[in-house]
Amino acid sequence: VMNGSVRIRERHFFLALIALLWLGEIAACQERVGSVVAAPGTVRDSVKSAEITKPTSGNPSAELLIGEGDLLQITLYGVPDFNQHVRVDSSGEISLPMIGTVKLLGLSTKQAEQIIEKDLKSGGFYNNPQVTVLQQEFGSQGISVLGEVTKPGVYPVLTARKLFDMLSAAGGTTPKAGRDILISHRSSPDVKKLTFSSDTDKQMDANVDVFPGDTIVVTKAPIVYVVGDVRLPGGFVVDKSNGLTILQALALAQGATTTAALNRSKLIHKTDEGPKETPIYLKKILAGKANDLKLEADDILFVPHSTGKAAIQGMQGALQAAAGAAVYRF
Repeated sequence: VMNGSVRIRERHFFLALIALLWLGEIAACQERVGSVVAAPGTVRDSVKSAEITKPTSGNPSAELLIGEGDLLQITLYGVPDFNQHVRVDSSGEISLPMIGTVKLLGLSTKQAEQIIEKDLKSGGFYNNPQVTVLQQEFGSQGISVLGEVTKPGVYPVLTARKLFDMLSAAGGTTPKAGRDILISHRSSPDVKKLTFSSDTDKQMDANVDVFPGDTIVVTKAPIVYVVGDVRLPGGFVVDKSNGLTILQALALAQGATTTAALNRSKLIHKTDEGPKETPIYLKKILAGKANDLKLEADDILFVPHSTGKAAIQGMQGALQAAAGAAVYRF
């Protein structure tokens, strides 16, 4: 009777645990960083060690279009008196010597150069004018920092900034930040991907320039959870390049306690049809008599207590631990 009662309670616990971890997304609970040493090769590990996996050529600022409030530097080759700094007004226009008002809103700097050269030539001022237009401040566009950062949002900037400066402005990354950062611009479909590594020699390569209009997205790291009768229950960030097995996850949780029912462990895996529960025989895996399975993101390894009073107390404790599960890096 006692064993049947315990198993019923465990079944109820599984359902409650699934609801907590997937419907409530365990990170929405009281998430805190554990004391385990941070894993090398993560964004949170440091915004100082990274490599660009898909470097791009060219100046990103060339993709920016002229907007309201932008400060432009306009020069005419060989005519220093024409050179000046002008700000685009609310109508998207600027005023220049000789040719008067010119509408530049929404144009690239190259297009703006061509229009000014055309006006100077058609007005009979110069036969072959050579104009240069540079954007020195961007008055109408900010940089969006989204994803796994402490304070996501749009940050107003007038000029180019370094990536790490913008991450710092957003309060740094969260404990769930992954290795990858995506950078895109509203006027371009291209997405740059930065992948962080532990190689400090890559530091300067990673701290790229970002520009007004850019969107920075810090991706979420894959996390697996180990809860129940283990010494350090919680979520563990996984290095997706190496993955994590059941025994590795158990080791990160500092192993099972002496009251654990190893052969009644469960692996709960998220599928398109809903959570799937699989029996795990930890004793056999530890003895090398069963395969040490690879875990996937959001998998939950539950190690129950043995039967009796300890089982009831353990389930209650595990439920409380799940509600405030820490996220650890290794």
